[in-house]
Amino acid sequence: MIRNSSLRWRLVAGFVATMLVVLAVVFVLVYEQTGSQLRARTDSDVRGDVTQLAEAARTMRSGSAAQLARRLSRYIRAQPYPSTSSLLFAIVDGRGAISNHPELLSLDDRPDQHEGAAEQARETAESRALRSGPTGQRTAVVPDLGRARIDERVVTVSGVRVRLGAGESLEPVFRAERALARTFLLAGGVGLALVLAGAYLAGALLSRPLRRMAHVAAQVDDGDLAPRMTISPMASREIRVLALSFNHMLDRLASAFAHERAFVADASHELRTPLTVIAGQFEVLAAQPDPSRDEIRRTERLIRAEISRIARLIDDMLLLTRSEHADFLRRSRFELERFVTDLWMTSTSAAERRFELGPVPGGQLDADPDRVAQALRNLIENAIVHTAAPDGFVGLTVEPLPGGRVRLTVEDDGPGIPEPERERVFERFHRTDQARDRVSGGAGLGLSIVRAIAQAHGGRVRARERHGGGARLEFELPGYRPAPRPHSARVPSGGTVPS
Repeated sequence: MIRNSSLRWRLVAGFVATMLVVLAVVFVLVYEQTGSQLRARTDSDVRGDVTQLAEAARTMRSGSAAQLARRLSRYIRAQPYPSTSSLLFAIVDGRGAISNHPELLSLDDRPDQHEGAAEQARETAESRALRSGPTGQRTAVVPDLGRARIDERVVTVSGVRVRLGAGESLEPVFRAERALARTFLLAGGVGLALVLAGAYLAGALLSRPLRRMAHVAAQVDDGDLAPRMTISPMASREIRVLALSFNHMLDRLASAFAHERAFVADASHELRTPLTVIAGQFEVLAAQPDPSRDEIRRTERLIRAEISRIARLIDDMLLLTRSEHADFLRRSRFELERFVTDLWMTSTSAAERRFELGPVPGGQLDADPDRVAQALRNLIENAIVHTAAPDGFVGLTVEPLPGGRVRLTVEDDGPGIPEPERERVFERFHRTDQARDRVSGGAGLGLSIVRAIAQAHGGRVRARERHGGGARLEFELPGYRPAPRPHSARVPSGGTVPS
């Protein structure tokens, strides 16, 4: 039942269980402590009574046991039990028992008016056990009184052996314990009811934000991403953090869905364009009853170009999808100078521009060389596309940064990137010039791939304005280790360098 119950009732059950355990522990401690204190006080009173009786007996100088018994009888019966609540008794050798309670030490088996024979026999057995029991303090059953604390000792007065005793009933202790138990039951019941009500209210307050969150989650599950958690000013810090995190998650989810819809729409549009071209070429070719060989070859070239474009687009989209996987990179350590020099030569050999490669520092880079080469080629091709032949400027500089990072910057003197577009150029299918035709502009995935490769390495890419006009795209990567500096031989003072 608890397993399938709500949070509110689980909190109530937890509070009530804790309260019951606390009440039980406190009751046991208070009950035992109260009983021990009352019993200790009773033992002290009984000890004092028998000590006083023994001192009084020692002052009763007499010549015979009968005379001593008479004096003890007058002393004991002058302190009747109903008024003092203290039992006093004495047993003088050869003279019988003396007590301030009529039936305390009676050995008469004849039943009283209000007692049966069995009850009288039981009281006689209790009196006999009290007469012959061990001395010292003990708990005994006293006729008509029940359990009592008894303290006995033997003294000798004028050569006469006397057994003296005092006692008090334990009934006041039992009454106090019963009253304490009733008080605890009453107070515990009231406290438990208050805890139950407080736990229910606390559970309702704590579970209310969670119920709201569950309601919002149900709406999201139905496809509505608009609802958000409302945060009360009185909400606790934990609930506030949870609500903010939940709303932030929904914001990111809505943004991801919007990007996904835009990506699907853009991808569909990009794929539809070459397919439309291919279909149009087939229609043109089919409309001719006897097409020439040149017309067939022209149509073949156009179709092959569009098929290649579709293949590149699919490869780029698959690459962006794989960039979120853990096995996207295959890292290795390679020489940065040779890598950049070879890549620059192969990337710039097929175009006529004013290319310029700056100094490349020595050292090694811990990265995926294939992915880094792909990102740099995309940056260089982007700069070539946005510059005019043959005097357009395209340059590459490599700069080591603190913290084991390296910055590879590709610059051009083209039209540049407007400031509002410098962050959006790395989005999928984004173009700064919407009027530019798709043949020259590509599908708009090149810079997105560059950003995906940089983020997979733990780096970053950003667009800035080149000094003097144009675009400046910075590609930063971690994992750079500079080449060790050569050690120069030191010549001792006044010496010569050996040949």
